[in-house]
Amino acid sequence: MPQKKATLIGMLAILLWSAIVGLIKNVSEGFGAVGGAALIYSASAVLLIFTVGLPKLRTFTRSYLIIGSVLFVCYELCLSLSLGFTHSGRQAIEVGMVNYLWPSLTIVLAVIVNRQKTHPLIVPGVLLAVAGICRVLGGDQGFSFSEIAHNVMDNPLSYGLALSGAVIWAVYCVVTKKIANGSNGITLFFILTALTLWLKFLLSPQPPFVLSPEVCISLALAAMAMGFGYAAWNVGILHGNVTILAAASYFIPIISSILAAFILRSHLTVAFWQGTAMVSLGSLMCWWSTRVQQA
Repeated sequence: MPQKKATLIGMLAILLWSAIVGLIKNVSEGFGAVGGAALIYSASAVLLIFTVGLPKLRTFTRSYLIIGSVLFVCYELCLSLSLGFTHSGRQAIEVGMVNYLWPSLTIVLAVIVNRQKTHPLIVPGVLLAVAGICRVLGGDQGFSFSEIAHNVMDNPLSYGLALSGAVIWAVYCVVTKKIANGSNGITLFFILTALTLWLKFLLSPQPPFVLSPEVCISLALAAMAMGFGYAAWNVGILHGNVTILAAASYFIPIISSILAAFILRSHLTVAFWQGTAMVSLGSLMCWWSTRVQQA
């Protein structure tokens, strides 16, 4: 496959993933946080079976099979449930932004664990990303710690899950790169995530499903965004320009906020967009700090 075509397919994955925040929240409105997530991951797993294919478990190392599965499932649970349990569309977008701390955390962890060489630019990069989250959570009050605390305490479960997810995904990215040995367990991981969610659905009280055309369409789109997103990213990473794709991925917070605001019909303030830009710029600075040092 030509590199340019593969790179464009990889860029499509970025666009698809950016729509996840708004779509998961929409699906949870009709099927509940747990039921909606279970349906999304079940449908996504089916799509991955036909696009990526079933994994050959014999090629997996035991450490990748166990550690990779646990980390991936835990992250996807944190992501989907943090969004599903939010109280409003605006809060879902804020929670999604907390999750996007993972790029900066991944690079910091790579520097610590892998002793990857880096430029001092990484320090202001991390600080800028964290400050961006504070700007988002502070609302119109800016860096008001009382306002940030008020927002977080309004729904500590969702914000806590989002932050936990960011940390878990950073660990997943660093650890699996060392233990995967070239294997791709994405289809298996999605199946395990779906099974875990259905188990939780059966073992705890859940709200009844409220069907509507909008919710059903959101479910189909969310499943395609998840399933086709990972399939497209796999093509981009294998055959495309990895440098371009890596740089473009750091703009996901901005693209995601735009799409989520449209899907959830939420009005986002200037302060929110300032914080979002800070998160993306901070993550990009962290990534660039490793590129400069390598050069």
